[in-house]
Amino acid sequence: MSDPTRAVTPAGPPVKAYRVEATNHDGSFMGKNVTPAKFDSGCKSGFAFADVLFAIDMGTDIVFGDPYPEWRGNLYDISLQPDMNTLVEWKPGVQSVIGDFWLRDGSPNPICPRNLMRRQIDRLAELGYTATVAVEIETTLFEESIQEARARGYRDLTPLGGETGATYNLARSSDWIDYMEAVTDRLDELGIVWEAWTDEAAPGQTELNIAPTDPLTVADSWVRTKQVMREIACEKGKSVTFMAKPTAGFGQGAHLNVSLQREGENQFYAPDGPSELMLNAVGGLMATMAGNTLLALPQITSYRRLVDVSGPPTTITWGVNNKTAALRAIAGHPKYSRLEYRVPGSDVNPYYALAGLLAGIVAGIEKKLQAPPQVDEMAWCLPDDCGVERIPDSMTKAIEALDADSLLREYLGDEFVDFWTASRRWEWMQFHTTGGDPYVDLSEWESRRYFEFS
Repeated sequence: MSDPTRAVTPAGPPVKAYRVEATNHDGSFMGKNVTPAKFDSGCKSGFAFADVLFAIDMGTDIVFGDPYPEWRGNLYDISLQPDMNTLVEWKPGVQSVIGDFWLRDGSPNPICPRNLMRRQIDRLAELGYTATVAVEIETTLFEESIQEARARGYRDLTPLGGETGATYNLARSSDWIDYMEAVTDRLDELGIVWEAWTDEAAPGQTELNIAPTDPLTVADSWVRTKQVMREIACEKGKSVTFMAKPTAGFGQGAHLNVSLQREGENQFYAPDGPSELMLNAVGGLMATMAGNTLLALPQITSYRRLVDVSGPPTTITWGVNNKTAALRAIAGHPKYSRLEYRVPGSDVNPYYALAGLLAGIVAGIEKKLQAPPQVDEMAWCLPDDCGVERIPDSMTKAIEALDADSLLREYLGDEFVDFWTASRRWEWMQFHTTGGDPYVDLSEWESRRYFEFS
């Protein structure tokens, strides 16, 4: 048998470098470029990264008060262990592989985004289920190069494809079409399976759908797709952002579609509507939705999306085929029955978002939680006395909700919840003390902090 830790020399042009990759807690794509010899040795020993990776914010400041137990200010190394199943040729001469972070004692780092999601996948497997997930990625494209965007402070940019917005409009200028075709060509080369792309509601905005598959593959494909879109933008002298609201206009999200299988059969299907298992999953997701908001909406700008009648959900609601609710159930089809979780913004960390989603589902199944009454009418603008809660619409409200969520503490772990709430308190403090403005539609502080690295 071959050694799974040994580097594989791919066919094709000589390999000049390997890029080892992962995301940090904010979802930024991190990594190192190493020689083939270094990669071969690192496949056995792991690749050293300073643990400050999880103790530094998007403004490159140290997060004081961070409860991450490994962070003691000594810059200890943690180890990135490559997952050889993710090895691809990124470009001629450069191979790319995604990995997981491990601690010095040889245990998985509990706040590593990929490890957090793996734990939920394993717990679901213990119940006898596998999950199939797809994601709809929204992003906004601009005519200016990233260098021009930087010079302008990422403000007053020109939407690629025209100033007007109209969903599904095919009459876009060729520069917009050329960009998206170049992106999908690269995805094909990398083996990332996509299903569709389309014009979205805001000027310059597009949606690209990653095909349904297992959660780990979807998350890996998602972070790589974002990197592809950035690289193609640079090549074409354009810019792209995954900010949840890059302009004062429409925001952008990342809807997650999930179903559960057992022995190849969709367990969310029932001929007369949602199956009992789907209703338990709904019960778990509704019970954890307020707390999960902090994972689904990770940045200050994330909460600016939550405007009634503008697309994103604003209430903790579910309904069969109700796109105004936070959780949409598609029922009655043996293949396509699924839940669509519509809360996440496009700036979300894919692994954290999926970990929270799966944790809610597992909690609902294990504890046989019942789905509350569904909402049949429009779920926006509901009166305060209707008994329906609103999604936490500020970071502080979301922090409080996650901190108090006993289910998410049980399934995600106290260590992670304490770490994540502390990091978001820091983000809120930085916004309010280093130049953020809560009284405008979008502050310059947010544009400079989130435009490139969300």
